[in-house]
Amino acid sequence: MSKFIQLNKRTGETKSHINQARKQGRIPAVLYGIGKDTLSLEVNEKEMLNILKKNPRAILQGKTSDDKVLPIVVQNIQRETLSGKLLHIDFHHVNMTESMDSKVTIHFLGEAIGLKSGGVLQVEKYEVEVRCMPGDLPTSMEVDISGLDAGDQLLVSDLIFQDGIEVLTDPGTVMIQIKTVHEEVEETA
Repeated sequence: MSKFIQLNKRTGETKSHINQARKQGRIPAVLYGIGKDTLSLEVNEKEMLNILKKNPRAILQGKTSDDKVLPIVVQNIQRETLSGKLLHIDFHHVNMTESMDSKVTIHFLGEAIGLKSGGVLQVEKYEVEVRCMPGDLPTSMEVDISGLDAGDQLLVSDLIFQDGIEVLTDPGTVMIQIKTVHEEVEETA
């Protein structure tokens, strides 16, 4: 939890004010989960894009205008349909003493041996849902797939997480499989 993001109080709520703020690189945001209060904020677009590129599910330290530091996560991002430009961000305050649900991205490493014998790599899922204390939440997980042969698959149950992390995704869910060319022909027929 080392990434800081400056949370500035939003000064105007009109559409023209929000559009002007976006032109100046400030993205409207909302912070939920602090009691009954909802805070209307603005964040720096470049700073936010940098954080989202590194780890969109990281627990951030949001620094408010009055120098209060709050643990927060990105809950929702609205983007412009064609350009992908950030339009609005919803943050949620994280209680560091209660477990939370989140997703962990899986990075597959190595080249499966089944690809050398003509198999085809098919990735079904790139992330799994977990429940853990906020301080135990991994940023991602690396899985070596070099031992997978044609016809093999990697299930959620094959993933090994550290103690304290409960996997919520169905253990029988296929993460990745190496299909044989014969299977590929049958499916397309």
